[in-house]
Amino acid sequence: MTMRRFMWIFVAIGLGSLALAGAGRFLLAWPDRMVGMWTGIGAGYLLGASLFLLMPRWWKSHCDEMYAQPAGRRYLRALWPALVAYSLALVASIWWIRLGIESLPLRGLVAVLPVLPIAWMMHAALRYLREIDELQRRIETEAIGAASLLVALVYFAGGMLEKAEVVRMDAGVAMIWVFPMLCGLYGIAKMVLTRRYQ
Repeated sequence: MTMRRFMWIFVAIGLGSLALAGAGRFLLAWPDRMVGMWTGIGAGYLLGASLFLLMPRWWKSHCDEMYAQPAGRRYLRALWPALVAYSLALVASIWWIRLGIESLPLRGLVAVLPVLPIAWMMHAALRYLREIDELQRRIETEAIGAASLLVALVYFAGGMLEKAEVVRMDAGVAMIWVFPMLCGLYGIAKMVLTRRYQ
């Protein structure tokens, strides 16, 4: 039941973002970039929600058991507001920077604004990691380690391909994708490791 609720939180955030994009387009005369940002955020959350439907049944039941524990409930209560705050901070940061902030220190502060909700998520994840049982902690730490090593390998390979002029990558875009890649690979590694330890 918890995974279904989590999926509906993603749906609600996604639909809210798309509604905001529609209001910005048709009622508030926002610039196309702002509408596009909210549309992208909404589509991303709806894509994330649809991925919940593709999860195997054994994984859903495992997650429901895990999040039924007090540590899991605390983690979820901290996670979804952080996701909302991240979406809002990301849009606000991009919008303010595009307004043309002249002060370099202020522009830097505004640019790292979305990092604060991510730090909030990481704090919640570390608290969760301290509160779970030993087997679950082992699964979590192995998944984090495997994801970190894979992201480092991909990032290193991308850097080598860039230096050899095989591909052209914007360094800023590449750095922005490190955290989402880490989260995605962590999820896959956790599924594999959970299945192995069952």
